[in-house]
Amino acid sequence: MVNVTIDGIRVSVPENTKILDAARLAGVKIPTLCYWEGLNEIAACRVCAVEVEGFQKLVTACNNVVWEGMAVRTNSKKARDARRTNLELILADHNAECPSCVRNGNCTLQTVAGEAGVREIPFDRNIPAKKQEGNFPLVRDYSKCIKCMRCIQVCDKIQHSNVWDVVNTGEKTTVDVRDVYRLEDSQCALCGQCITHCPVGALHERDDVDKALDALYDPEKITVIQIAPAIRTAWGEVFGLSPAEATVERLCAALKIAGFDYIFDTNFTADLTIMEEGTELLERLKNKESSRFPMFTSCCPGWVRFLKAHYPEYTENLSTAKSPQQMFGAVAKSYYAKLLNVEPERICCISIMPCLAKKHECAIPVMNDACGQPDVDLALTTREAERLIMQAGIDPAAIEDRPLDLPLGVGSGAGNIFGATGGVMEAALRTAYAVVAGRNPEPDAFRDVRGMDGWREMTFDLAGTPLRVAVAHSLGNADKLLKAIKAGEADYDFVEVMACPGGCVGGGGQPIHDGCFCAPDRAEVLYRQDADSPLRFSHENPSIQAIYADFLGEPLSHLSHQLLHTDHTLWKMPNEE
Repeated sequence: MVNVTIDGIRVSVPENTKILDAARLAGVKIPTLCYWEGLNEIAACRVCAVEVEGFQKLVTACNNVVWEGMAVRTNSKKARDARRTNLELILADHNAECPSCVRNGNCTLQTVAGEAGVREIPFDRNIPAKKQEGNFPLVRDYSKCIKCMRCIQVCDKIQHSNVWDVVNTGEKTTVDVRDVYRLEDSQCALCGQCITHCPVGALHERDDVDKALDALYDPEKITVIQIAPAIRTAWGEVFGLSPAEATVERLCAALKIAGFDYIFDTNFTADLTIMEEGTELLERLKNKESSRFPMFTSCCPGWVRFLKAHYPEYTENLSTAKSPQQMFGAVAKSYYAKLLNVEPERICCISIMPCLAKKHECAIPVMNDACGQPDVDLALTTREAERLIMQAGIDPAAIEDRPLDLPLGVGSGAGNIFGATGGVMEAALRTAYAVVAGRNPEPDAFRDVRGMDGWREMTFDLAGTPLRVAVAHSLGNADKLLKAIKAGEADYDFVEVMACPGGCVGGGGQPIHDGCFCAPDRAEVLYRQDADSPLRFSHENPSIQAIYADFLGEPLSHLSHQLLHTDHTLWKMPNEE
């Protein structure tokens, strides 16, 4: 332990503690902008500069450690003037049209500049020209980039996608796409982690709210919305609602008030995915000599994009089952259209997802099996759904819950935990065991796949058959896992991969809380809901039983193959031959 003084407050901290952390322990807040603990500690912005007794130059608090007897002044005139000047220089190169910015009210630069008392910019403005990325789901606004380097760090260190890089030198130094000119020509997985790690509005999702409203106001369209499992853990955060208050039923009520016709639950098609993907796994295990192993889950389009970009030789190891989003669209424009007795072309299928890659997935040309047009017309992120509710003038705290519509609004607890890392695996094992053993296991028999360790492996006894499985979340861990499989150092039957840290609950389309990793707390919400659910198994969902009895026949039937499965080789990443 070493003794230091922060603004006259004596505090004892462990050796090698950063000045920033020592100040926090003393109850003193030092502002930061580029800093992200453990990821980006390079002091690029210089906003955390403080004065240290005995030193003429200011030092940055985020990457300098304390020593015995150190005396720090965080709020001296010298430190305050430098902080303000640094912010003014950053703002001179920043497009500060805050009212029209997607991060207005949730922008770290806006907050720090306000707290520092910056009211005008005394320097010449030098705002880069905007360079839009066309119709790509991920949009970079070069006029807002503050060169904090966070996007580079998360893409390289956490996601191993290496999309961003520093280009040019001197005053022209900036961040741009690596190796190619256009972002859409890169190997971007569209995980969106660069967005959630960006402190400003330089990176954001393509906004499709107006397209959803166009469908809503079209009298010929029947609007059908599906809500992904991870949404119920986070959608209420911006409205100040607790998880207990921000139920999926309250979100359903808000969307009904906004004017949408039918609100359903993607948990329904998560259960449907388990029926199809679980049966596919059992069929592969019966025919090991002619099947490819491990079988990879295919419900995360960010993971699928990463695999096809970096390990295309494993594309055929992916399950042929579509993701729950895409299964829902195919079912909505076939089965549900028949129930409504309408032409499927009249249905506009909209999804609310925690993910940018879902925007890409629903636009894949071969995802049109129900009626020839896209099975899912639009995918909105959680943030877009929040903006849509705000635009409609709805206060979610003041409205009553409404039940989701039937029959596609019924989902099991197994489908619910799809939103957390390990959830797909656990749900699949519950049903696979029941099929093999002829009886249900204990609902929590496979809870060992839960947790936030980046790469987890275990072997389960599937009614006498040993099943070797692995679970990975974040593309960096997926990369390590694939390298091990390729080198013959790891061998599995079934592997679940989620592109985002923590799974969908940590998705790139979720609400942004700068510097916070919210996935563990959000995952616990899903597990509590699963534990409280009267349905814990996908195969016991009555709506699932009904769709097979009345429409699909059985898992892997001819119609199931047509509507619920796909060939991942039929579309290409930019670098694929």
